[in-house]
Amino acid sequence: MLHDVDGFARGERCLVIHPHLKKTSRKEGGASVRGPEARLDEIVGLSEAIELDIVETQIVSVTDLKPGSYFGKGTVERLDAIIKSRDVGVVVIDAQLSPVQQRNLERAWEAKVLDRTGIILEIFGERARTKEGRLQVELAHQSYQRSRLVRSWTHLERQRGGAGFMGGPGESQIEVDRRLIDQRITKLKKQLVEVKRTRELHREARRKVPYPIVALVGYTNAGKSTLFNRLTHSDVFVKDQLFATLDPTMRGLELPSGTNIILSDTVGFISNLPHELVEAFHATLEEVLEAEIIVHVRDISHPDSEAQKADVESVLKGLGVDDERVGSAMIEVRNKCDVLSPDDYELQSNIAKRADPPVVLMSAVSGEGLETFLALIEERLSSSHETITVCLSPTEGKLMSWMYTNGEVLERTDADDGVHLTVRFEPSNARRFEQMKR
Repeated sequence: MLHDVDGFARGERCLVIHPHLKKTSRKEGGASVRGPEARLDEIVGLSEAIELDIVETQIVSVTDLKPGSYFGKGTVERLDAIIKSRDVGVVVIDAQLSPVQQRNLERAWEAKVLDRTGIILEIFGERARTKEGRLQVELAHQSYQRSRLVRSWTHLERQRGGAGFMGGPGESQIEVDRRLIDQRITKLKKQLVEVKRTRELHREARRKVPYPIVALVGYTNAGKSTLFNRLTHSDVFVKDQLFATLDPTMRGLELPSGTNIILSDTVGFISNLPHELVEAFHATLEEVLEAEIIVHVRDISHPDSEAQKADVESVLKGLGVDDERVGSAMIEVRNKCDVLSPDDYELQSNIAKRADPPVVLMSAVSGEGLETFLALIEERLSSSHETITVCLSPTEGKLMSWMYTNGEVLERTDADDGVHLTVRFEPSNARRFEQMKR
């Protein structure tokens, strides 16, 4: 649901702006390898995801950021003429605006202004499904709104008194609102502690299930959910738009050899994620740390595919997935090969044949490459198996039974000192065995 405080509606006429900073800083630029056209396309996609009617798009060159209005006076006036002539009600700016900048631009243009943080908050608010997802997004939204209370109460500024009186009704109302938001933030944080505790109990229960986890990760709209649905015959929400999936979804899957795995579909990654949403975003990705195999699904037809790959790998490193694990536990799926031109298809096909570590060229829509993909998962799982030799006493019959059920017994010798077993385990079961032996 769109938040009332921003005062806009679905279908409202919208101008989308990507400010192209000539002196791009690391903080502002983020994924500086992207060109301004690609950045504009992405913010347009975000705007379409909340069903705004985009009537104009602009790449605006910015030399120096103005603390009060972000853009210079001439640019503000030029854009105002476009806003008035096109009857624009919402302006989306692909930048993180300060509360003062946002307020001043809204006054100058007499239109609602959404920055990158605001629009992603809207999308996350609509798409969150799990209890924790909703709590994390509301917490991020409350923190964002708290910083913008000055904007919400601009209509009271005229009421502030003179003659040394510093406060006034407007100032008091801001303080009341701030206190209410702070109380809500405190309550949300307490609820999150409980939800996280419950989720950890669920994760502990899942660790006892002898199935490896395979996690799908990738840039938003890369086709992860389409692949997930094809593999598991599920009906996870799929739409050709950014952030169609927010919360992680898990399903059981039997591989062609009969091996069972748990497949996890995760939230799509995005460049320059607003800092208010980093914690909410990472909370949905914790399943990745439990995964035996990480499948990086890429939209290979996207002109920005390489930059998107760099963003995904950066987020994974931030989660604690190191380079060694990326090399040993990662499978790269180059998805959407069905929409490539014949020349690009041939190029990608040749790359996939020579790639090390392996790359799978695939279409989650048509199913091309699916058999190769599943065979590669089985190969990775079997190559990561650990062989353990142990001597069990006759009283350890329960543990022996567990080993037969959850591993492949390669050799058994019954001797006077006990039963000697050599067993091959998947990594997850090898870890469980070590915990059981302690």
